Amino acid sequence: MAASSIFPLNQQLVLVTGGSRGLGAELVSAFLAQGAKVVINYFNNAEAAIKLAQKHGDRAIAIRADVSDPAQVGALVEQAARHFGQPVSTVVNNALPAFSFNGDERPHADTVTWGNLQQQLHGILGGALHTTQACLPGMETIGFGRIINIGTNLFQNPVVPYHDYTAAKAALLSLTRTLSNDLGPKGITVNMISGGLLRTTDASSATPEAVFDLIAASTPLRRVTTPAEFADTALFFASPWARSVTGQNLVVDGGLVKN
Repeated sequence: MAASSIFPLNQQLVLVTGGSRGLGAELVSAFLAQGAKVVINYFNNAEAAIKLAQKHGDRAIAIRADVSDPAQVGALVEQAARHFGQPVSTVVNNALPAFSFNGDERPHADTVTWGNLQQQLHGILGGALHTTQACLPGMETIGFGRIINIGTNLFQNPVVPYHDYTAAKAALLSLTRTLSNDLGPKGITVNMISGGLLRTTDASSATPEAVFDLIAASTPLRRVTTPAEFADTALFFASPWARSVTGQNLVVDGGLVKN
């Protein structure tokens, strides 16, 4: 019989990878606003991560780790559990290897290399695998877990063919679905939230304003989704209201892509 423990958001310890800025910071803020304790993982931007954690007193901690390194991820999860006295119950896999959404500068079909793809797979797919495996023992102990992977609508609507980034996110969707089948009996759900271009993150800062305007005009809501709006959906997947939802990919892009 599957585990059936339920933890409201204000009883959870949430790990947000790449949580120091952009979408990651919005995810952190969304969970903190609901009373959760949050681990802000960062790799390069210590100043922003520490500043964000300090704003929320004893409910947030900033911890550096390269999510592509399983040893560093394991140490992060152990430190977080010791600090808060409880295991991580929700992981949001948001960390992104160095990438810029600039269609003019992207590798094209005749220039993209296997190294480009490996870099994205190493960070996106490897990072999600490492956090899942590191948090699994704690989730099994409490009979509850929420793994939320950040995807993209580009593998359904490759309006700009970012070959390396999109391939890695598509692989992450496959991992989302296979993990959901493996971990469901343990009371752990695994889902994906896929956005389009967000207005505005560090990664989308190189995007020309005309592209934002074009996307806004193409959506039923006639606007580009913000990081804060996107982050709202993560609260649903982590909450008791999503207790029977797993293996799903929810597209949050103002209705541009119909899933």
